[in-house]
Amino acid sequence: MKRTVVFAVFLVLSALGSAVEGEIPRLNGPYLGQTPPGLEPQVFAPGIVSTGINTRDIAITPDGREIYFCVNAAGFTFSTIMVTRLRDGAWTEPEVMEHMEDPRWKNAEPCISANGKRFFFFSNRPDPGKEKGDEDIWVMEREGDDWGEPRNLGLPVSSDAPEFFPSLTRDGTLYFTRREESGVERIFRSRLKDGKYQEPEKLPPQVNSGQTCYNAFVAPDESFIIIPTYGRKDSLGHTDYYISFRAPDDTWSEAMNMGPKINSASNNEYSASLSPDGRFLFFMSSRVPPREQWPPKLSSAWLRRLAAEPGIDNTSIYWVDTRIIDSLRNKSKIEATK
Repeated sequence: MKRTVVFAVFLVLSALGSAVEGEIPRLNGPYLGQTPPGLEPQVFAPGIVSTGINTRDIAITPDGREIYFCVNAAGFTFSTIMVTRLRDGAWTEPEVMEHMEDPRWKNAEPCISANGKRFFFFSNRPDPGKEKGDEDIWVMEREGDDWGEPRNLGLPVSSDAPEFFPSLTRDGTLYFTRREESGVERIFRSRLKDGKYQEPEKLPPQVNSGQTCYNAFVAPDESFIIIPTYGRKDSLGHTDYYISFRAPDDTWSEAMNMGPKINSASNNEYSASLSPDGRFLFFMSSRVPPREQWPPKLSSAWLRRLAAEPGIDNTSIYWVDTRIIDSLRNKSKIEATK
């Protein structure tokens, strides 16, 4: 898990002037009833999911009836995964999901298998019988309407090195980040064979570019991968989202910056995912208002608004139509022929 994320009980929202228990509107329809975005990214579910506190990492069940996301609070002291569910025709108020309530352990980066039966996530909780944990990938199995007890995914994926940000293809292949002894973070892949994960392989330089890269999201059909990358000359900020396309022979295109609609000067762009239907790209960011929106003079009221408004001072989840990826794919093909 990059830039360790933090837990927040939902009551924190009241201090920020956001939605609290009993005050959110009745929401129905897909994606919390939000108006779908076009090719211009929009903050997702402002005041409900994106509230002005640090928010990142979104995962949605294949039937679209459960939405999970991570929240951070208290100076990166706490981290947990929230859930809202579509029940009786309306979405429930977001709450801390089962197995994620213990404030001692950081939990983040939810990832749900294509069949909806397995829930992968990052945690630093200890294994049963131990007092101290480390950074590993954990998994839960579906049990009716809930998730079973978490278990460490174990070797060969969970090793003595830190591993985080699981991402799955439809056939169960697992992509994840591993921090090497040098401190550099790189993207690895482990194939699922006969129900067991195989020895991980590090992805090639086309994927693992820059000084470090981490938290990569792989498309369900394994046709592309989105890689938050730091230390490239073509970066627009601290860490940017890059994309690499995979050919049928398992070779990858050179990672391409996803451009100014997705990337900014923010230090907080390192968590992306797709909606189950493939129509929308979700990504985490925080964005300073453009110069033309600055006031002539600073005021305490304006500064407070920056702190409370989703997508500005603290990280929020944005979404955009995935046609933006199609345009990057076409650009990549043109670049490859030069």
